[in-house]
Amino acid sequence: MIALPKSQLVQAVSKAVSRGTPASCVLPDLTSSPKIVVESPPMKLTNYSLTQCTPNSAITASCSLAGVSQVRWAHTDLKVPDFSAYRRDQVKSSSAKSEESDGVRKLTSYLLVGAGAVAATYTAKAVVRGIVGNLSPAADVVALAKIEIKLEDIPEGRSVTMKWRGKPLFVRHRTDEEIDAEAQVDISTLRHPETDLDRAKNPKFLILIGVCTHLGCVPIADAGDYGGYYCPCHGSHYDGSGRIRKGPAPFNLEVPPYEFLDDNLVVVG
Repeated sequence: MIALPKSQLVQAVSKAVSRGTPASCVLPDLTSSPKIVVESPPMKLTNYSLTQCTPNSAITASCSLAGVSQVRWAHTDLKVPDFSAYRRDQVKSSSAKSEESDGVRKLTSYLLVGAGAVAATYTAKAVVRGIVGNLSPAADVVALAKIEIKLEDIPEGRSVTMKWRGKPLFVRHRTDEEIDAEAQVDISTLRHPETDLDRAKNPKFLILIGVCTHLGCVPIADAGDYGGYYCPCHGSHYDGSGRIRKGPAPFNLEVPPYEFLDDNLVVVG
């Protein structure tokens, strides 16, 4: 071990410090250097991006001294949009013939069109039924559209007036003389020719809608020149079968739909 005096050690250290430069003790400023940004290569999914990958300059490297240079023009490891997701499985292979799977592919298209047509028809049916249901009368109104009339309550030779669907309804129990008189009328002389049998299913009972066919007035029963019905509004005369005989009315009184359940009960409507 070599021992040095303290004075010599201090002198040697001071000389070494005095010879050093200030720059040698300063660390470089790393924050002021420009930041290097590396851009990620874009996905090559279009013809434009694929064109950027093709070599467009002279070849500068060769794999052999005398061999023919080769450049990789086809990139089969890159994803190219070939619409495989939209193609049928039968025609994805380049070696497959489309004629062999033509029937199967057409069948699929026909099934899709048929299913769509059935769904559209069902939807249209539901829409039409909904519209018609809203426009049709309510169930309570339809229930009141038919009325039952007890014929035994009407005396012979008398007429009664009832209300049916908001209109007056004439029901007359005719006598045998009235039936014979109306049956002998020559229909060729009538403005609206109809026989009495066509207007009365049961000759004993005549059922008519009491609305004049001219302007909708209500005729008066057992009145007029022909003993049937008379319209006081404009002077239309109807006979005992409700046929127009005189006046401006163009047609006979309307006969509503009705059905005899038995000899003494009839349902109108």
